[in-house]
Amino acid sequence: MMRCVTQRTPRLMLLDTASLYFRAYFGVPESVRAPDGTPVNAVRGLLDFIARLVQDHRPDSLVACMDADWRPQWRVDLIPTYKAHRVAEETPSGPDTEEVPDTLSPQVPIIEDVLDALGIARLGAAGYEADDVIGTLTDRATGPVDIVTGDRDLYQLVDDVRGVRVLYPLKGVGTLQLTDEAALREKYGVDGSGYVDLALLRGDPSDGLPGVPGIGEKTAAKLLAAHGDLAGIMAAVDDLGSPLTPSQRKRLHEARPYVAVAPKVVRVAKDVPVPDDLDATLPREPRDPEALDALAHQWGLGGALQRLLVTLGN
Repeated sequence: MMRCVTQRTPRLMLLDTASLYFRAYFGVPESVRAPDGTPVNAVRGLLDFIARLVQDHRPDSLVACMDADWRPQWRVDLIPTYKAHRVAEETPSGPDTEEVPDTLSPQVPIIEDVLDALGIARLGAAGYEADDVIGTLTDRATGPVDIVTGDRDLYQLVDDVRGVRVLYPLKGVGTLQLTDEAALREKYGVDGSGYVDLALLRGDPSDGLPGVPGIGEKTAAKLLAAHGDLAGIMAAVDDLGSPLTPSQRKRLHEARPYVAVAPKVVRVAKDVPVPDDLDATLPREPRDPEALDALAHQWGLGGALQRLLVTLGN
């Protein structure tokens, strides 16, 4: 008797790496230090995060997506307030420096070195945020994609037909909110493609996006339900017979300059120049064992690194 074997579709996992190491930094005590006293709580926390993600979700490929430019000038040119409150210091001759805890910044190069020695794909692109790298890799993917991020902006990529979902950490990465289109519709009243319109209307203080004054999340969802999309809402502004209230019509009309540019700022780029031959296959063993051993000893990575190595080996 012949047995029919169903082949599993390979799954790609994309990490919003900065989002995760920030969470690791604040979730693991700063008393976790290297032999020389350097804090490595973000490093070890991130390694444990990755081990747990691989163990629980079994991706075939994984890319740690990086912020090569956390505040791209092309977004600032459109909306000058974009992430302006996070700028640590003005640098007219170069990119702005993001305000981060003093003991986190030195850990980022260590994270990069460890990922490289492990052989876990790490990717950023000049002039783009990690979100844009994630958007581009998701757009290119031929199979299902899990995006791990604490940034709601990436809900715009959720697509049930293509199997794209967001795993949003609620507590560490042990408790993840699996966000598909049903979850988006239940919470926000929109699907993935409609999330950009909702986000720009609502605004986001954490990103310096002002939104349309007086249009909160619930009102934005109602307007989108009534008019379909942002274009439909703005067409209703010009249609005096539309059911917009006088205050909504006035606020939306006054916000036209913002509404005209905000979609490009909020929408993740999908044309980032990333390598066509990127090998994102999860390594079963370290790419550079000697370098990894040296890093483990120098920074006291101990059990966190060993747990990840065991998970990858299995």
